[in-house]
Amino acid sequence: MSKFNIFKNTTKNIEGHVALKMELKEKLITEVLTSFFNEGKFYGDNSLEIVNDLRKVIKIDPKFVANLAIYARKEIHLRSISHVMVSELAYDVQGKKYIRRVLNQVVERVDDMAEILSYYLNIYGKLIPNSSKKGLGDYFLRFDEFSLAKYNSAKEIKLKDIVNLVHPKPNNNEQSKMFKRLLEDNLEIPFTWEIMLSSEGNNKSTWEKLIESNKLGYMAILRNLRNIIKANPDNINKVYEVLESENRVKKSKQLPFRYYSAFNGLSHEGVGTSKIYDVLETAIRYSTSNIERLSGKTFISTDVSGSMSNRVSQKSDMTCAEIGTLLMSIANSICHEAITSTFDTSFKLTSLATKNGIIANAKFIKPTWGGTDLSLPIRYLLQNKIYVDRIVLLSDNEINSGYDRVCQIYINQYRKKVNPNVWIHAIDLLGYGTQQFKGEKVNIIAGWNEKILEFIPNVEKGLDTIKEKIENYYFKEINEKVV
Repeated sequence: MSKFNIFKNTTKNIEGHVALKMELKEKLITEVLTSFFNEGKFYGDNSLEIVNDLRKVIKIDPKFVANLAIYARKEIHLRSISHVMVSELAYDVQGKKYIRRVLNQVVERVDDMAEILSYYLNIYGKLIPNSSKKGLGDYFLRFDEFSLAKYNSAKEIKLKDIVNLVHPKPNNNEQSKMFKRLLEDNLEIPFTWEIMLSSEGNNKSTWEKLIESNKLGYMAILRNLRNIIKANPDNINKVYEVLESENRVKKSKQLPFRYYSAFNGLSHEGVGTSKIYDVLETAIRYSTSNIERLSGKTFISTDVSGSMSNRVSQKSDMTCAEIGTLLMSIANSICHEAITSTFDTSFKLTSLATKNGIIANAKFIKPTWGGTDLSLPIRYLLQNKIYVDRIVLLSDNEINSGYDRVCQIYINQYRKKVNPNVWIHAIDLLGYGTQQFKGEKVNIIAGWNEKILEFIPNVEKGLDTIKEKIENYYFKEINEKVV
């Protein structure tokens, strides 16, 4: 260990370089909030490590895991990892008392139930805890026939299998008849855009009918934007009106990178006019409009190294570097003054005007895929004696170049020579489980959507850290009656 490394609580990151250990709960937060479960990362799939850490935390604080599961689903809109957490809670004797109410919060769609059961059965066999049965039975009663029929095509666990397993108690005669039709495979076939597109074809006439029917949900429009624009329906302006409706944007709960991805896909193929690009810029601005503005001067730097080159999921064409540049662009838009930059094994200033638009600014920044030297942004400020109120760093923290000490040492030097009160906000984008900063006025955050930026002004005002927010997110007291 280097003589310059004065921190006792150190470890090695995946690349074998010195890093600071994370407390178990903080480590689990970063792993969970940056997880598309069972999706590989640049340094391999860490699903097994997440599950092991999850089980450890359940043993010492099942309430925390219950809150984290709900927070991940409600605030960060992560499905698969919330299913894993619910199932692991259900299996552990200390977690079972939370399950009925956790399921009530985590199950938002019919297929959530099948995926939760699928994970549990694959990992633990067929003995489903009564608490899970009661929770799923409660939620089954909330769905109408349209919702049940829409998701009644699962191959592994069918809805009638769930009914036979959890035995929901119908509230009325109509519900009884609906469950009977479900068990007999006789549910009324729903009108969905998928069925109509399959039966009538991907053409102008079909899209005009779908748009006029108002049956296209917000996510469906965003996913099919390329096909809709290529079909050139006469009523396409209705699509634009939906996409840039502030109310629809906020109700849709789309992660900001969905708008960036749609913009990217269209621009790569040269599809659409300036109208749709303006619409997407408007939509992403609405989706991030509730974040409190940051006063003073903010320095932001994002990692564009090779370890940020993997796709965020098998279904996405976006890289983790693009997530970082998009979050930097969003952060830049809420700052009174900002200095923006990128780093890998070299450092580069990337000046952004807020009036350019969030997506346009993010697309302006190009990854360079070098090694990772997280010290470079801080050393730039230090060497040039640039005064800033806060430093925001977006990275996977997998340092592999430049030095044999943790970056907190450079923050300490900056505080001594330039600004003793500077805040450091380190946003972990991939959750490998180590960190480079610790101590006072250090804020470790994790995640991929605009919600994480709320913790910058909140923490500076002495309000909740992300850990404290999760600790009391739904279940407030340790001894609260939760069964």
